[in-house]
Amino acid sequence: MTSNDTSAVLAGPDTAIRAVFREVASAWEDGDTDAFVAWYADDATAILPGFYLPGKDAIRTSMAAAFAGPLIPDRAGAGPDESGFADLTGPFRRELLAHCYRLLGSADDAEDLVQETYLRAWRSYDGFEGRSSVRTWLYQIATNACLTALRHRSRRQLPSGLGHPGEESLGRPAAEASPEVMWLQPLPDTLVTQESGDPAAIAVARESLRLALVASWQYLPPRQRAVLLLRDVLAFPAADIAGMLGITTAAVKSILQRARARLGQAAPSPELVAEPAEASARALLDQYITAFENADAATLERLLRADATLELPPSRAWYSGGDAARNVVAGLGSPGDWRMLPAAANGQPAAAAYYRGGEGAYQPYGIVVLTVTSTAIARITVFADPRLLTRFGFPPVLSGRD
Repeated sequence: MTSNDTSAVLAGPDTAIRAVFREVASAWEDGDTDAFVAWYADDATAILPGFYLPGKDAIRTSMAAAFAGPLIPDRAGAGPDESGFADLTGPFRRELLAHCYRLLGSADDAEDLVQETYLRAWRSYDGFEGRSSVRTWLYQIATNACLTALRHRSRRQLPSGLGHPGEESLGRPAAEASPEVMWLQPLPDTLVTQESGDPAAIAVARESLRLALVASWQYLPPRQRAVLLLRDVLAFPAADIAGMLGITTAAVKSILQRARARLGQAAPSPELVAEPAEASARALLDQYITAFENADAATLERLLRADATLELPPSRAWYSGGDAARNVVAGLGSPGDWRMLPAAANGQPAAAAYYRGGEGAYQPYGIVVLTVTSTAIARITVFADPRLLTRFGFPPVLSGRD
């Protein structure tokens, strides 16, 4: 309904009709399905562009879908409203960051693309007519921005995707850094975890960010990756995805079928994706940190599964089974050589690692991400990048007294 339509109705002589209209319009703008549908009789029919909705239940179902995100009221002729834009789009920033990260495999790139998404949204905000929810609109902008960026980027990887455990590659020892590889980056939970909300939804969101799963998605071509994430992770209808990507619904279904088939060849084992109970995961992290700081090789080995995996980006090195345990123990040094602080990355327990320098202060080393089952550590991924410490909110250096 346009602003002219609104003015015509409100100018009518019947005060009761005007009051009803205001209530219905207010419910529409607020995205309040119950308040909106309450004004309809049980046998009411709604005819909207492209939709014929017979009966109150059909109207309720369609309005609930339309109200998945708050709609921008008609603002024809109005200039951009900065505070209104922030109120409507701000609540989606965290989930958009998670979406861009799943697509790109890089926390740095994801943050850049979210910034670009909001810039594009602000520039087009005055022309947005509210034909979709704000959430769908923002996901359309973010997804297409990521797909454009992926045209010029290589696939993000973990060492286990490059060769067999412990082997040399490109004439270089496996443990030597490989700067030519675009490595998957860890993502701090604090950047994407909702401060409040449905605990079940939060758990699903955390699970969809686990390292093994994000790494497996990188094997898909960008458009297949986008369709799979929008449909299987975010549960957008195929018709909405078609609108976002400018393709047909049939094309979406075909792309999704190919993506699922391809992912089946690279999907991680379920135990590397399923989230264990928080208490057991934290207990294993605490035991790992204590064993490492105390250089307790026996305890550390007991914490590892017999088939545990160790990955060490930015080198190509990765080890499994007994080799993984031996290489973990080899890095212990002496008691007090390491300090570790608990963290969380990709919905998994993690630790910020510091090593003792020559003057007694602890220097930044990187972020260690653990993949745990209910009873043991199944995988250790050591991201040896000192810059990650500040990204995760930790100090750049720890004094010997900290």
